[in-house]
Amino acid sequence: MTVHDIARCLPEAAVLRDHCRAMAMLEAVLSPEWEDRYCSFDAHWSEAEAMASMRNGSGDEYSIVFSAAGAYVRGFAHESPMSPYGEDGPWPGVLDDVPDVFRSCVEEPAFSDENGTPVVTACMWREAGDDHWRTGTIDFPEAATGDPDGAAFLFGLLADRSAEAFQQWAEDYYEIPVDVEAVRHVLSSRPLTEEVVHALNPEITLADLAGDITEIGYPLE
Repeated sequence: MTVHDIARCLPEAAVLRDHCRAMAMLEAVLSPEWEDRYCSFDAHWSEAEAMASMRNGSGDEYSIVFSAAGAYVRGFAHESPMSPYGEDGPWPGVLDDVPDVFRSCVEEPAFSDENGTPVVTACMWREAGDDHWRTGTIDFPEAATGDPDGAAFLFGLLADRSAEAFQQWAEDYYEIPVDVEAVRHVLSSRPLTEEVVHALNPEITLADLAGDITEIGYPLE
């Protein structure tokens, strides 16, 4: 599976935004310490943009910028044979076809290293009005099999957006039981209640999440 396959699994940008926002809210409940979270969402990343992000603590990450122009997805799998550090720059085709409307995302310092090299092994985008996600024309490494650009690993929870998929992942990641019905409630973007919060993490209350709710932009009604 490659970024081409993942692109066919993604929903329209607004639905993906809501899903990313919900996953970040779930993690805010499960993990009160921001540094320990896998997924985050900043509803006010800039005046006109929101950003979903993932960091696994091992060097793998993604960022998704949502704006009036559409959505831009950048992923980096540090062990991928398509790493820019093995090719002296991004793998051919990964960024070559990104339209000008997302050029600022390609050049964003937060998505580049200290030398200005884009830290990317997989990229997708969808302009406002597009009816599908787009990717570059890429010749993947001949010797690589399975997941050459890391897309399947990076974006698995975006391709399979079921409550069961998140529950299984969270139980493995946090090594705790996770209530699937509470997960389903949040993934549906329904307002948080004390009961749902308690089902996910009995150590915190709804009031404890006020700052996270504001940052994430999770709906209150």
